[in-house]
Order: sequence, then C-alpha cells, then structure tokens
Amino acid sequence: MTPEMTATAAAEILDELEKAVVGRRRALELVLIGILAGGHVLLEDLPGLGKTLIARSFARVLGLDFTRIQFTPDLLPSDVIGAPLYDQRTGEMVFRPGPVFTQLLLADEVNRTPPKTQAALLEAMGEHQVSVDGQTRPLPEPFITLATDNPIEYEGTYELPEAQLDRFLMRLRLGYLSPGDEADMLLRRVDRATEAVTLNPVTDAAGVLAMRESLEEVEISRDLLDYVVAITGATRKDPQVQVGASPRGGLALVQLARGQALLSRRDYVVPDDIKQVAVPALAHRVTLRPELWVRQVSADDVVARLLAAVPTPRTDPSRPGAPAVTG
Repeated sequence: MTPEMTATAAAEILDELEKAVVGRRRALELVLIGILAGGHVLLEDLPGLGKTLIARSFARVLGLDFTRIQFTPDLLPSDVIGAPLYDQRTGEMVFRPGPVFTQLLLADEVNRTPPKTQAALLEAMGEHQVSVDGQTRPLPEPFITLATDNPIEYEGTYELPEAQLDRFLMRLRLGYLSPGDEADMLLRRVDRATEAVTLNPVTDAAGVLAMRESLEEVEISRDLLDYVVAITGATRKDPQVQVGASPRGGLALVQLARGQALLSRRDYVVPDDIKQVAVPALAHRVTLRPELWVRQVSADDVVARLLAAVPTPRTDPSRPGAPAVTG
C-alpha cells in the first residue's frame, strides 16, 4: 500500500468514526496516527468525555478483534494476561489466555488498579508477547492498547509508573466539547432515536498492517532528525524538569511526525508535522520537579514552551535533492 492509498483510507476511517464521535476530529486523527505508527495511546481526562466510545469505535471501524478490561483495585495480573489451569480430564496444566490476547485492547480506567497489575501490561505493550510459567506466547498482530485513565487528583486512582507511561506512544487529553459540538451531539442522539450508532468496518487487520508499512516510505531529512534530537535534549536540560524524555520519545516523535505527514497527503515530513505531535508524544515522558505540581504547571505546558524555544530548521524537505531518510 502506497502512502497516498493510506491517506485515502485514513480519511475514510475518520469520516466513519465521526458518525459516532462528535467534535473530536483532531483527537481521532491523533489516535489514528498513533495506531499507524505502531504504538499504544493513553486517553486521559475526566469520566464521561468519550474516551471509551473512541476506543470501541476504532475497533469497529478498523475491523479488529476487541476486548475490554475494566481495571479495578482488586484486579490481579492473571486476570489480564491469563493463567495455567488444571485440566481434570487430561491431568495436565493448560494455559487459559487472558483478555490481553486480542488485537485492540481497551484498558479502561487503567490507573484504578494497583501498580502490580498495571505492570502486567508492560511486556505485552513493549514486546507484543506474554511470558507465563517460563513460556512466551506471542500476541495477535496488530496488538494495540487504547488505555483510558482519570486525572491523578481524581479519587481512587493510582499513579502510573514511569516505565508504563513510556510504553505509550502518546497521551491525549480530550477536554470538553464546544457548546456547538455538544448541541450537535444531543441533536444526533434525538434524531436517531436509539442509543447505539452503527459503524461499518473500513479495513481489517491486514489493512492496518499494510497502512503501517506504508509509513516507512515517508521521508524525513537529516535536519529534521537533528531537530527531534534538539527537542528531546531540551527536555533533559530544562530546570523545571526532573527527568527528561527518553530516547524512545525521539523514536515516537519521528514515527508520529511521519503519520502526521501522511494524513496531510505528503510522503515527506516538514517541521510543522513534528510540532503538531510533539506535546502528545513527549509530555507524558517528562517528570517535572515536585514544586511545580503545587503551582499547577503541567508537563504539556513545559513541552510546549520548550518546543517554541528550539530553533526550527529552515530547510524545505520538499525541495528536490534535499537529504532524506526512509525506513
């Protein structure tokens, strides 16, 4: 599949999603970019803002197997990845796969469960496999985790460990709909006279994998790679930052920028592509100094400030002969 074909398919996917998800076009674009870049997405915001609806809608439109795990304080790691059970008929231990063995996993309210159970997802998200009793079992392809969580100030939540946050390619905060979009959502619900919205599959698992492969054909110049390194480096030197973005953050930024270029129907990356995805790609990988929490300074604000301070490359990647790097 060529980048142009992927861009056309992506537009069809987004149009279909908007039948169910009102007023979230940019959020849907970012989630789709994250999926095409081969990563997992964390949707963080207050309850009732459409996080679960977005995950269910993506599973339907992408034609993927879907499983939902409701994370609770008493959830055990074996409830996520599975466990060996004794088969009385054969007298042998038989592995019972957990709900993580799916193509699109909705980890709903992932920060309502203790860190031990959260950590059960680490290997699955990082290596697309699960190890139990000395055996390693691969997960289906593609394997995508769309996790939702509530702000840490919300009652009954646990803070996600840094290692798990780093496994997410991006974190999105939805916010409230505008009054016009909210009124449109209510009007659609009244007009269709039913709660459920029927969505049609636009592609399937093989199509998603082919779209991912086309991302590697999107060119990115050496100057823009240096720009990515400068942005991640700035997060490590800023006095407000305790722990800066890891090298995985730079890799995420490159792949997300390629996805952004593809949605813009280009087969090359420009600086604006990087700027549009930098905050979702890096903010959750940055740990601020504790005193900033009291001052209500967010990592999103800090990354946006650093992004504005890093000089933007002047080279035009669309210019013939410009040095480029492809997958």
